Amino acid sequence: MNNFFTQTKAIKTLTLVAAASIVATLAACSNPSDNNSATVNEPQTEEVATSSSTNQALAQELQGKPVVVDIYADWCAGCKKIKPTLEALKKDYGDTANFIVFDVTDKATTEASEAKAKELGLSDIFAKYKAKTATVAVMNPGTGEVVELFQKNPNKADYVAALDTTNKQINN
Repeated sequence: MNNFFTQTKAIKTLTLVAAASIVATLAACSNPSDNNSATVNEPQTEEVATSSSTNQALAQELQGKPVVVDIYADWCAGCKKIKPTLEALKKDYGDTANFIVFDVTDKATTEASEAKAKELGLSDIFAKYKAKTATVAVMNPGTGEVVELFQKNPNKADYVAALDTTNKQINN
């Protein structure tokens, strides 16, 4: 009988730990100020006002093509939701846009992504959005301006419009 109570107590403890882990994962994957995830019918797009006088051109290797920055983590449900859209964009725009993924899955990948961001002149955007997974920024590399910022948005047409707008800015 004593063994039964010990096993029951262990099961309850494991259940509580699992529940706490799920809650922590969900909290980390969502924007704390807006816990409403976007759906296919309600894409979230955040307009970003930037001053071109404070923006700086990105690394030389990124020049001439729009830059798509993806803040990604393996555990993020929103990242999984937008992954097919981003893969399709890479297939369609692979030669005409730079795709950068900052993986913040764990401490090691976050540190590697931070170093990559610094190297590419993307430290500011990385610092600002590293805690907001499933965020994708379309940037003008010549000015460092964020042309469009998306959060949990699987709508390919929105990204295409942002890429086309950015291409026009670069070529004018």
